Amino acid sequence: MASGERENRWPGRRVLVTGGGGFIGSALVWELNGRGCTDIVIADSAPEAERSRYLRHLIFAGYIEPERTLSWLAAGQLGKFDFAFHLGACSSTTEIDRKYLYRNNYEFSRDLAAWALASGTRFVYASSAATYGDGSAGMDDASPGVLERLKPLNLYGESKHLMDLHAWRQGWLERLVALKYFNVFGPNEEHKGEMRSVVNKSFAQVMQTGGMRLFKSYRPEYGDGEQRRDFLYVKDAVRMTLHLAEHRQAAGIFNIGSGRAHTWNELAGAIFSALGREPRIEYIEMPETIRDKYQYFTEAKIEKLRSTGYKQPITALAEAVRDYVQNYLLPAKALGEAECERDRC
Repeated sequence: MASGERENRWPGRRVLVTGGGGFIGSALVWELNGRGCTDIVIADSAPEAERSRYLRHLIFAGYIEPERTLSWLAAGQLGKFDFAFHLGACSSTTEIDRKYLYRNNYEFSRDLAAWALASGTRFVYASSAATYGDGSAGMDDASPGVLERLKPLNLYGESKHLMDLHAWRQGWLERLVALKYFNVFGPNEEHKGEMRSVVNKSFAQVMQTGGMRLFKSYRPEYGDGEQRRDFLYVKDAVRMTLHLAEHRQAAGIFNIGSGRAHTWNELAGAIFSALGREPRIEYIEMPETIRDKYQYFTEAKIEKLRSTGYKQPITALAEAVRDYVQNYLLPAKALGEAECERDRC
């Protein structure tokens, strides 16, 4: 898509982004700014320091706390929106408080979707590839009926799955977009702690020790480091997200991934290459608490996304890792900050 075409589509649009101070949310705001959209209201609970780092070089119209969002929307205090991107959630795959996840990842999502559909706001929300569980029921986004066969491996995946099921049973999937994000990585994820991508965590390990650690395999069909995941650069993830939002004929569940699985060893090799170092990998024991909840293989089927007219090439893994490492991790820059310094704005 040419830059001129991109910019003509988004100026004048009013957008709500929940989780806009977080990882994918702040990347979405960055991409919206690049398309000429600045009338953006962010709903997030990010601490001031974190919020300032990710958002200080981005342009938006307002910032509110999540607990006020639904009541203010219902009362009309925030005005009307053309689009609502619901990317805010508890994203910890090790969270064990079921009530907390139910309240934050299901109930809030359900109520926000109901408001959006009633108000005529185009609604796009984040589901997760974690809903696919061990993959035995497939990872196909083409048939909503498959949802009833899915068995997530953790409470986080379960909470996301509840929203997908509700949207399907209410008939909402004919009117909104649900995004099953696969392994997204890239700038602005530092705040996620243990939920950061392996690229981010391994970069820190290499810089501190010269090597990185990966989990051993506990299944004979996979060698150590040969577990495979669909890794997707966050810049691609937000482009896919905006494409589906503006193509109103698109509705239902969509996988957001690269469409190709890579091994952890391949990912490690890309990190060492981006740093100009020889690979040095140590394979360590996987904690027993997650061994039976570990996904050994994920690969997004993205034919449904492509069928909506999404034709942009997906950034190759090595190229994405190199951009992330060299332009953001090494200089410790956020999205927007790195570009601003490069362009001397």
